[in-house]
Amino acid sequence: MEDPRILKDAKEITATTKFGSPSSTLTTGKIGNADVVILSRHGKKHTIMPSNVNFRANIMALKEHGCTHIIATTACGSLREEIKPGHLVFCDQFIDRTTKRDSTFYDSGKVCHIPMAEPFCEKLRSLLAETAKEMKLEHHDKGTVITIEGPRFSTKAESHMYRQWNADVINMSTVPEVVLAREAGICYAIVAMSTDYDCFLDDKPAVTIDEVLKVMKQNSENVKKLLMQVIPKIDYMECKCKEDIKTSIIGG
Repeated sequence: MEDPRILKDAKEITATTKFGSPSSTLTTGKIGNADVVILSRHGKKHTIMPSNVNFRANIMALKEHGCTHIIATTACGSLREEIKPGHLVFCDQFIDRTTKRDSTFYDSGKVCHIPMAEPFCEKLRSLLAETAKEMKLEHHDKGTVITIEGPRFSTKAESHMYRQWNADVINMSTVPEVVLAREAGICYAIVAMSTDYDCFLDDKPAVTIDEVLKVMKQNSENVKKLLMQVIPKIDYMECKCKEDIKTSIIGG
């Protein structure tokens, strides 16, 4: 997904923001007629653990380079037997179980109460689901992702609790990324890649990182093809995602 070979005229840009440096250089280029920026959330060599990702710098760097839409890819564990390893989920809701991340751009001077009832861009999510159906990819049109602090995986008790909360997949990266994108007025959707079953299944051994990486590698080509199909179709007209911030700030 972070493969610069999918871009035409690719080049690297070093960015900085008032919130610090993003996780990686920005790779810019084109897919069809669309200008595209690729940012590696965990660094080019996956050296940044989830709690240490500078989410504010990442989103601000994309905003300052003109990005209007973000399609974020994320590995996740499945909390439902019907969401099998290798399936894609285009989530429409999240539950936040993070504990120590900066989750707003407005931590001084002004207060921002951004609406989050519908956290993911409906237009972008629907486009992903429709295109996956056309491509005959195994997918789920919607679902709830629960984002935990990590970097450890869940206990069985936690896994069962999250299922009772009606969560469908679990990861360590969507929050606060999705919240910050809304504050920045950027349409945001995720392609959640189920790499394994979370530990709620008693008849399966606990997940290992080797299993996760194996399924991710198998899935990555499908996701690249999906992005190549979706990005040229994006509608750049006005969207509620871009408007919410205008009525959400108090003070200053």
